[in-house]
Amino acid sequence: MENQKPKHQRRVRYKGTHPRTFKEKYKELQPEKYADTIEKVIRKGSTPAGMHISICVQEILDFLQIQPGQQGLDATLGYGGHSAKMLECLKQEGHLYALDVDPIEMKKTKERLEKQGYGEDILTIRQMNFADIDLLAEETGKFDFVLADLGVSSMQIDNPERGFTYKYDGPLDLRLNPEKGISAAERLQEISQPELEGMLIENSDEPYAREISMAILSERRKGNAIDTTTKLKSVIEKALVRLPEAEKKEAVKKSCARTFQALRIDVNSEFEVLEAFLEKLPQILKPHGRVAILTFHSGEDRMVKKSFRNFYREGVYEDIAKEVIRPSKEECNRNSRARSTKMRWAIRGEDNTEKERQTGE
Repeated sequence: MENQKPKHQRRVRYKGTHPRTFKEKYKELQPEKYADTIEKVIRKGSTPAGMHISICVQEILDFLQIQPGQQGLDATLGYGGHSAKMLECLKQEGHLYALDVDPIEMKKTKERLEKQGYGEDILTIRQMNFADIDLLAEETGKFDFVLADLGVSSMQIDNPERGFTYKYDGPLDLRLNPEKGISAAERLQEISQPELEGMLIENSDEPYAREISMAILSERRKGNAIDTTTKLKSVIEKALVRLPEAEKKEAVKKSCARTFQALRIDVNSEFEVLEAFLEKLPQILKPHGRVAILTFHSGEDRMVKKSFRNFYREGVYEDIAKEVIRPSKEECNRNSRARSTKMRWAIRGEDNTEKERQTGE
């Protein structure tokens, strides 16, 4: 029995000449084996299935000015693209800590980075929410550089089983860690109409928040569970049925994207987590330590901008980005998901103990 070979599994077959669904794209899901296919997909301006193309890599590295021997933190590991580039800068000297809440993708990324030669001697990966960076710093000490990429990774969006997008049918989940909390489907079963309307406005500036929230509650009263991505999309289409035909299709598309965003922010407590992270950031940075943050919608950017400005006025940060940094036109052409990206940065000033030591007070 022990010598039995594992049963061979045939790849997923598909109709037509090109794969359409996530599972059918078997070549894209094996980038190490089909590098030429990956290159073709990227050249067309698309992201290969199961992959994530890191954004503003050079802009981040130019700002962070990583030196061998430093200690850094990637607060949002994801696919590991940013981490890999930061590790290159360390040149096997120093250490990078990386955090993520997604147990599914974190395991894959750890294996991917290990194959690139980044083991535990240079890289430590933790399943931890970046709201708890103070607890990490108590154990590791402070950091020379910190990066936080607040976007949902492409491999999470593209996998229908995760329920992050209205474009594919799947369970309406939207949790970054599917092992914790309640799904978006469960949230819609318990939320009131006024609370849902407010959530859609606050989390995604949804102009049809009232219509969509009332349509969802109407379905619930009929006993119709909204437990899949396509069911929610269908309800949104019904909510906007009275719009002029010429603008309906585009309006439904945008409202679907905004509604899914609002629900994702809610079930993952993203604003609360970001607020805690921003508040604790100065505590974990060394004097003159640098932090760069990528945001992908106006709510996140407002929070980062406000926090950086407040700490700058208090003298906690010695410098901050006066204007946002955006990806180049060339990068946006290569990767359409880069278009909404905004980068802000801050540099920690000297803390009081450091000033006292230098002045001899």
